[in-house]
Amino acid sequence: MKKLGVIILNWNGEELLKKFIPQASEYTVSDEADLIVADNGSSDNSLAWLAKNHPEVMTIRLDKNYGFSEGYNRAIKDAEYEYIVLLNSDVEVTPDWWKPMLSFMEKNPDAGAIQPKILSFAEKNRFEYAGAAGGYLDSLGYPYCRGRLFDCIEEDNGQYDGAPADICWASGACLMTRRELYLRLGGLDAGFFAHMEEIDLCCRILNAGYRVCAVTESSVYHVGGASLAQGNPRKTYLNFRNNLLLLHKNLPKKKGKKVLLFRRLADTLAFLMFLAKLDFANAKAIIDAHRDFRKMKKNYNVFPENDILSAQPGADKSAIVERYIKRHKSIKINPRKQDMI
Repeated sequence: MKKLGVIILNWNGEELLKKFIPQASEYTVSDEADLIVADNGSSDNSLAWLAKNHPEVMTIRLDKNYGFSEGYNRAIKDAEYEYIVLLNSDVEVTPDWWKPMLSFMEKNPDAGAIQPKILSFAEKNRFEYAGAAGGYLDSLGYPYCRGRLFDCIEEDNGQYDGAPADICWASGACLMTRRELYLRLGGLDAGFFAHMEEIDLCCRILNAGYRVCAVTESSVYHVGGASLAQGNPRKTYLNFRNNLLLLHKNLPKKKGKKVLLFRRLADTLAFLMFLAKLDFANAKAIIDAHRDFRKMKKNYNVFPENDILSAQPGADKSAIVERYIKRHKSIKINPRKQDMI
């Protein structure tokens, strides 16, 4: 039995498969790793094209479109490997991309999730928005990355290379984890629908006593923005709502109430900024996000006892202050690093 299953979730993505599967297969399929396409009930020619052109790629056929989270949850239940990678269908991998991550996982039993360095497919010398060189949550729970602060994206000049580093969350564009741990924690939360499900998963991994790390010896290139573009009101809604949900779920009850109080104030400022720009659709999206968060939070009534998130690197920073008051384009932090054993 091979150790690693790399799973690409597909729904009517024949063109993306044609573009990225040849290289993914060449650089993944080996004595240790399988490449699997989990098909979410596609109606296009995806599976026929795979069978004809890449019979070495395994398939899991789901009976309908379960969406991102539930689709992966069902596929991972069927994929009996010790380690799994969630790999987006719009990611270009590189030679031996998975080997440094797998090596680190095997030698560090406290590692629960890992991501590589994620660069832009369009500008290959620049980080990609979704994950960059590893993600963090600031003091109010706003996500940012090494290499990306809100809309400011850095060039990759090797500034984050070196030993694997502790981070708060790994990008769902390319995320390696332990299958047993993933299933034990319930996998991705299907209630999120889209956006930030992987951040929520990583928070639960941290609260379970594991580490989340970035292994920048490995790198991939991500197209990104395939579902919803930046500035889309639907994306604004999901990002604000799901960010509130993951904080409510993953902070101790008392700490969560305090953080969410300050978040209401900060999100009000974001609402006013949209109004000032006459962007009424995105302003309304923030109101809708808070309204639906108040409804949905009733479904989550079990809270962690320890404030694990506040102990993570970068948790004392304010992304808003750094970007919009100090006008910085990045946040300098010194995450704990651990050499490959």
